[in-house]
Amino acid sequence: MKNMILLVLTSAMLFLNSCSKDDNAGADALQAPVANPAKDITNTGFRAKWMYVSTAQSYLLDVSENADFETFIPNYNSKPVTDLNEVVTGLDGGTRYYYRVRAKRNEEISAYSNVISVVTNGVSSIPEDPTFLKVKVSQLQNPFYVGMAVKADQLVSGSPYDVILKNEFSSISAEYEMKMNPISVASGVYNWEAADKIVTYGSNNGINVHGHALVWHMAVPNWLANYQGTDAEFSNEVKKYITDVVTHYAGKVTSWDVVNEAVDDNTGNLRNTIFLQRMGPNYVNQCFQWAQEAANAAGDTDLLLFYNDYATSTNIPKQNRMYELIDALKASNLIDGIGFQMHNTYLSPTKSQIETDINRAVGKGLKIHISELDIQVNPFNDISTFTNERRLDQKDKYKEIVKIYNAIPAANKYALTIWGMRDNDSWIPYNAELNHPGNDWPLLYDSNFAIKSAHTGFLQGLD
Repeated sequence: MKNMILLVLTSAMLFLNSCSKDDNAGADALQAPVANPAKDITNTGFRAKWMYVSTAQSYLLDVSENADFETFIPNYNSKPVTDLNEVVTGLDGGTRYYYRVRAKRNEEISAYSNVISVVTNGVSSIPEDPTFLKVKVSQLQNPFYVGMAVKADQLVSGSPYDVILKNEFSSISAEYEMKMNPISVASGVYNWEAADKIVTYGSNNGINVHGHALVWHMAVPNWLANYQGTDAEFSNEVKKYITDVVTHYAGKVTSWDVVNEAVDDNTGNLRNTIFLQRMGPNYVNQCFQWAQEAANAAGDTDLLLFYNDYATSTNIPKQNRMYELIDALKASNLIDGIGFQMHNTYLSPTKSQIETDINRAVGKGLKIHISELDIQVNPFNDISTFTNERRLDQKDKYKEIVKIYNAIPAANKYALTIWGMRDNDSWIPYNAELNHPGNDWPLLYDSNFAIKSAHTGFLQGLD
């Protein structure tokens, strides 16, 4: 019995000793610090802060202008710090920086902390990159058109619009004036004035013209919206319009958005438009067929035909239904490409969502047009002025999207089109559905025609 008690006690001591060693081993592992938001932010610096690591003797601080820390701010590459904070100095105003920290004990160094982003106060002294967009794109191994949406009354010789367009852009799209209701006055009666001015401007200046758009449910002229003929006669009117417009611009317009926004946002079905109601579910294919037949009859066999839509990167039912349309068109050899509008915000869609959406089109061998790009910085109306933080968020998002586009195969590239020139020309700040009180700054130029950080971001996306 005595021996049994001694055996139990010995086993218990060995077990406790083993647990103690395991606990000490766990305690001995040098933990990564947790970085805290910066404090005391000024025009030229900030205070980096982090949590205490119990066994650390010191810390190593990194500061960079890149979230991936490809480069470092001088003197802030693994800078030794013995406190739990460090005042970072010698920085530029109005600029985004990132910091991270590691713990150090003797020769042992922990893993990195989380990364903290901080924007210094004031106005950046770093000038924006003035390189012309189309010049830098033309130097790429696989260049593409750089486009902008225009209005006919902006195309005045010698105006700021004219100068910037000729310097920066190699393609134009009519913002509204090449849609059905501005052109079609009555059956077979057309007002070509504004559309002709846009097309002529492109032709005279060596600028590509993308046609936008032949069929859109929000641009139906009154005479057609109230058409009293049969459904078959309605279809013939749509066919006549498409045929006449494609023929009128044969050899002058290199591509058309044939059908715009045919898929419903909420159901993932075809949008319940007058075209669906009167022409049936095959109307999209019919419109493409008529456009193709008109181009061939006019000898314009190089005309590219696109389907154009928005929010397909985040709305998966809509994305899936769009690709069902695309597959049907492709099976009939009626489509050349997809227009992704990309009316995005600085937060959404994510890089992964955009890549997934676009790569589906790449996999189908189609040309890709980022057709209406702008980036909202105030989607929740939480700012009343264009802050440095949002300015840099927007810059990063433009860079991200251009980088994604530039990475696709050459055979799939067509154009990347910005939807307007100046912030105050954009539809976004004044769109009632978006509920903006006039406060958003979505484009590459400010109201004074000065380039913004977004313009620099576009250029950086080409690197």
